[in-house]
Parts: sequence; structure tokens; C-alpha cells
Amino acid sequence: MIEGLIVGILEQGLIYGIMAMGVYITYTILDFPDLSVDGTFPLGIAICFVMINNGLNPWLALLAAFAAGGIAGMFNVKLRIRNLLCGILTMTALYSINYGIVGKASDFLSMDTTTIFSQTAFLFGNGHFALYSKLVVILVITLIAKFALDWYMRTKSGFLLRSVGDNEGLVITLAQNPGTIKIIGLAIANGLVSLAGAVYCQYGKAFNVASGTGTVVMGLAAVIIGSTIFKKIKFLRITTGVLFGMIIYKACISIALAAGLRSQDTNLMITILFIATLCVDEFLLKKKKVGVKKNA
Repeated sequence: MIEGLIVGILEQGLIYGIMAMGVYITYTILDFPDLSVDGTFPLGIAICFVMINNGLNPWLALLAAFAAGGIAGMFNVKLRIRNLLCGILTMTALYSINYGIVGKASDFLSMDTTTIFSQTAFLFGNGHFALYSKLVVILVITLIAKFALDWYMRTKSGFLLRSVGDNEGLVITLAQNPGTIKIIGLAIANGLVSLAGAVYCQYGKAFNVASGTGTVVMGLAAVIIGSTIFKKIKFLRITTGVLFGMIIYKACISIALAAGLRSQDTNLMITILFIATLCVDEFLLKKKKVGVKKNA
């Protein structure tokens, strides 16, 4: 039982970790919380659900979900509205769009539906190792997304993306358009979020139009937990810290549920955990500033 619980935590932690890497781009690099994440996550589920339900390749469905999320994320800049307000508008619009894609508020895939997990199940046999079949597939997808993002951040475009959040003037002096750089960043961020939704769709074989509720809060908590706990470990990249942060976050929720927390109280638990994370982060930041003043 404990082994199954740990495997479940790792599976969901890695799936939502892909989403958290997208939130990391908007919150840490572009310096604003993108609320459209609550809409692009179920967008990935909706796109994947419809494609698989119509017999299309489940791997192709992942790519299609990434592309759809990227397109949805671009509206934050293209509409030229304040970032926070635009995120709310995009999230609200996507609620209706996601409903329209599937045609109903919730639905389930049949048990014999072909997914990335059913296609790779034969590699793990029917023994004890079969318990880890989904985890291995999810881990591979997560690592591909992580290393691709790490690689991009080392390119010229990735350097400009990191610069536009801290110093937009520097980007302008380099004869680059900050708006274009933000579009790229938002497209990648929401593409990752939508990709996470597509993986989750094939993992749970279900669609719910409200499945994105609280997604951005989870992503922000994972980013803050990861950057706070693992930032002093120099050989770890921030994306690795974010993934670990989401696993820790999911572990806290799962342990609380296993200890008797009612499922309807999950959102309250999420809020409390998020506030606690913010308080710890603020405390450590103040402590660091005091240390710098003493050494000055």
C-alpha cells in the first residue's frame, strides 16, 4: 500500500511538474502569475481527449495539446491588456472553449482506449515491475520537457527571455522586440501546461471542464518550494528544483488525505500550504537581507 502511494505521488508530481515548469517561466522569468494556466491545463485535456476518442495517435495528441496551449498563451501579449486581467479573460474564455471541444462538462474514455501507457505496457510485463510502467513513461516525458527547456534557456532566445523580465530596456538596446520575446515565453509556458494536461488525460482517462481550478496555485507553490529549498544546491538547475517542489507539494496533499482529510477540504489544504510556503519564503528573504546588511 505504501509503495503504491509513493508511486502515485511521483506520477502525479511529475505530471504536474511539467505544468509547474510553465508557471516558472511566467512567474519567475516574466515576473507575473499567468492565470490563463487554469484554462490551458484543461485545454490540453480536452484536445487529447477528443483526439484519442477519435482513434488518433496518443503521442500526436501530446504534440497537438502543446501547440494549442502555446497558441492560447500568446493572447496575453497580443491583446495588449494588463497581464493579470488578460490571464483572467483567457482563463474564462477557455472554460467555454474547452466545454465546446468535448461537448459536455465531463466525460470518460473507455477502458480499452489506446493511450501512451497502454502502448508501452508490454515493455514492463505483468510482474511487480508493471506497477512502475506509468511512472517510467511519465518520467521520460517529463525529462524530455525539462531538458528541452534547459537547452532553450541556454540559447540566444532563452537569454533574451530571461532578460525581458528583469530588464526590458536591455532587450530594447539589443534591437529586439520585448513583446515578441514575451509571446515566445508565454507560448512555451502555456504549451508545457497544456502538455501536462494531455498527459494527465491519458493517465486518468477523463475530462472535466473544471479540472484546471487551482492549477496556477499548485504551480506557484511548487516553484516557491523548489526555489526556496533547493536554490542553495548549485549543481541542481531551477527546473529540477521545481519538479522536486511539485513532488513535495503532492506528497503533502496525499499524506493529508491518507491521514483522514476530507476530499472536499483539499482546496483549503492547498491554500494553507501555499500561504505557509509564501511566509517561509518571505522569512528567508528577510533573513538574507539582514545578513547582507551585517556583512556590509
